[in-house]
Amino acid sequence: MFLSQTVSLSDFSSTAEARRVGARMAASLGLNETKSGETAIVITEAARNAVVYGGGGQLVLSGIKSKNETRMEILALDRGPGIADLSRALQDGYSTGGTPGTGLGAIKRMAEVFDVFSNAKGTAIFARIEQPENGQRSRKSSVEFAGLVTPITGERASGDNLAVDVAGDRCIVLVADGLGHGQQAADAADEAVRVFRAYSHESPASLMTRLHDALKKTRGAAAAVAEIRPLAGTLTYAGVGNISGSILSSTLSRSLVSHNGTLGHVMARVQEFKVEWPKDGILIMHSDGLQSRWDLSRYPGLLARQPALIAGVLLRDFRRERDDASVLVVKGAASI
Repeated sequence: MFLSQTVSLSDFSSTAEARRVGARMAASLGLNETKSGETAIVITEAARNAVVYGGGGQLVLSGIKSKNETRMEILALDRGPGIADLSRALQDGYSTGGTPGTGLGAIKRMAEVFDVFSNAKGTAIFARIEQPENGQRSRKSSVEFAGLVTPITGERASGDNLAVDVAGDRCIVLVADGLGHGQQAADAADEAVRVFRAYSHESPASLMTRLHDALKKTRGAAAAVAEIRPLAGTLTYAGVGNISGSILSSTLSRSLVSHNGTLGHVMARVQEFKVEWPKDGILIMHSDGLQSRWDLSRYPGLLARQPALIAGVLLRDFRRERDDASVLVVKGAASI
């Protein structure tokens, strides 16, 4: 199960709305009372920080439920002046805005994973609340990932969708962009996710063929699938339509190729591309709801942060406001 919802932050009333949205998502995921309470505090403090210090922004809530673990991820984004002294700001009781000062320190204390990226363009705060299933934490994966999906302004349903499957030393991911906007676009992207989940053990090329056949009953979609095998050091990619893919590392920057077409309507051919996957590799995939000419070298230190922060900064600074948007970031263990 993957859930995602974005809340606009403008004043303290929007902080309360963010807390209500988070409570509903926590209930849908089945978080227990303790974890739900921690989530509420993290959401409140992250949203308040964006309103007080960033002049507002947005809160992106994501929920992931698998057989081994349930995750609630909170990402607060603002375009404020940045945090001048991050180490002091992380101390409980520290405040420059007349607030109790429990903000970032409380978030860091409660979250299983916590990270911050701040510069003159704004601040991004990430926290993850984890609830192991059956009382056992899942084994650390060879990759870390984060995905963000947000609809065009005025729509509740997004025509973009994402899916990830990690099994052993294999990670396979999907980014799908339903044609147009609204519910019919969302139906096409959701169908792509359904097929991906049913056949995620197959190769990217095989999955693309299945997606093309399944989407004939919908308005169609652009989509791309990437399979990462960290031990073998390979990434295999296949895409049709306007999904962008890139691999970044300390030694290379490579764009991945998608062919023209629309799954469910026109697909001239399926072609897999196999390339090197560095130990410190970072895969970034996104729909055309993001501008393609981003350059993360202008954000020193960002690539060393959590995948959610990379995805969040891309969404904040390079989103096309008149389209649904999705971005997926996968990092190799050596880059975490």
